[in-house]
Amino acid sequence: MYQLALLFLTAVLAGFALIVVTSLAASFLSATVINILIGLGSIAVIVFALALLYLASKALFRELR
Repeated sequence: MYQLALLFLTAVLAGFALIVVTSLAASFLSATVINILIGLGSIAVIVFALALLYLASKALFRELR
């Protein structure tokens, strides 16, 4: 389960990287590509952060039993 959590954490970091890359590469990317990358990065961060919260809450409730 810890490997899955680490995988989700790296996916969240990759989502943040997509968002940061758009500001760094704004000089040679079009506005459409920038908006797509920001959208994909935001969706990745949200989805995998929710997955990490799910795993953490599942582990917490399993420990409380």
